[in-house]
Amino acid sequence: MIFNSLAFLVFLPVVFTIYWLLKTDRIRAQNIVLLAASLYFYACWDWRFLFLLLFSICLDYYTGIKIDSSTSTRMRKTWMVISIGVNLGFLMVFKYYNFFIDSFKDALAAVGYHPNIQTLQLILPVGISFYTFHGLSYILDIYYKRIRSERNFIDYALFVSFFPLLVAGPIERATHLLPQIKKRRQFDYAKAIDGLRQILWGFFKKVVIADNCALYVNDIFSNHSSYGTVSLILGAILFAVQIYCDFSGYSDIALGTARLFGFELLRNFSFPYFSRNIAEFWRRWHISLSSWFRDYVYIPLGGSKGGLLKKVRNTFVIFLVSGFWHGANWTFIIWGGLNAVYYLPSLLLNQNRKYTDIVAEHTMLPSLKELGHMALTFTLTTIAWIFFRADNLNQALEYLGGIFSFRQSETVTVSHLLYLLIGLFFITEWMGRKSNYALEHILQRWPRVARLTLYYLLIILICWFAGEEQEFIYFQF
Repeated sequence: MIFNSLAFLVFLPVVFTIYWLLKTDRIRAQNIVLLAASLYFYACWDWRFLFLLLFSICLDYYTGIKIDSSTSTRMRKTWMVISIGVNLGFLMVFKYYNFFIDSFKDALAAVGYHPNIQTLQLILPVGISFYTFHGLSYILDIYYKRIRSERNFIDYALFVSFFPLLVAGPIERATHLLPQIKKRRQFDYAKAIDGLRQILWGFFKKVVIADNCALYVNDIFSNHSSYGTVSLILGAILFAVQIYCDFSGYSDIALGTARLFGFELLRNFSFPYFSRNIAEFWRRWHISLSSWFRDYVYIPLGGSKGGLLKKVRNTFVIFLVSGFWHGANWTFIIWGGLNAVYYLPSLLLNQNRKYTDIVAEHTMLPSLKELGHMALTFTLTTIAWIFFRADNLNQALEYLGGIFSFRQSETVTVSHLLYLLIGLFFITEWMGRKSNYALEHILQRWPRVARLTLYYLLIILICWFAGEEQEFIYFQF
């Protein structure tokens, strides 16, 4: 089941109704309803992998208790290693086994040896990277004594499998979500309306912007050798728009849906394309993943402390691991490496924390300097996105070669309506850049009739452009 499906449009109101019909002091009953709904939601994709999710939940629940109750440092470490080893083992087998086998065979072939090593025909379980990282952060927080283990199995299972975030994040922390699961929740009309508003904006970004961009992006990348420089540049820009609207659209729907049930999930996007350097971009893009790697990989390695070589090493480690997390392909590793290169000047010049405010915070329009910095950051990011989108390294290099060859060839024709919608989208995002999402506050001063008109217009556009269900890009990760 995916958010942009008719099944979900039936599933959500049914679960919502059952959930709030229960008395608000019956927290356990509400949590059981949400857990059952979450497991059903996941089983709709492929019921067989529900057992893998449940095994991961049981493993981390049990090892978390063993770590917390062990008085011996050695035993605490042993249980922590078991949990992390098994979880990463499943992730490696399903997501990375074939990549390592193929890379190993290619390396041997380069020296004239051709071994007969078979790859596995495996289906990647949807959301495995996300729920694995939920469990890993929980285990590590217990090991480092930041939290105590959760003894209520229902509550812990719901923390890992809560359906709005199960398959594509945001990556939650036990310190943030578990306390909300354990406390009494009362229906809040204002929060519910705010949640519906964010869901609406998420659907608009996904169905109207991202899916329409995808039509042109897929054609241009598949036939890149037939198109000229202008079309290739356009294809790269449209993919930058597509992936942002697709993934942030999912996050908006997830956060809005969670708010309907009285939960506040971690914010995942903060208008990243208005960033003035790469360091700011990575504080605003996929925030839950970036902060996860910062807290559990970058800081334990020493962060930005120490000598120059250590800073450079840690920066490359964090970005290369982030790239590899996204997929078993050299294109993702190159994408991560490029972003590390982009990030280094800010780090070495001590400007990685330079832009912590909102761009043009006290003015309507950015200055020419800010506009230039945003344009440069967007350009560098878009170049890196080419590797992210390409099927393989050769395609990415050929695509870039086509751009810089300045060749005159076939030109793609993009709908003027799409240009208009993208323009209106970015204007709305700019106007709402001081909020958690674009529509949160900019409509407050509008008359009720004007607000309702806009809502109905968005709904009409979503219905108009809704066709075949298109999976969210990050489902593959």
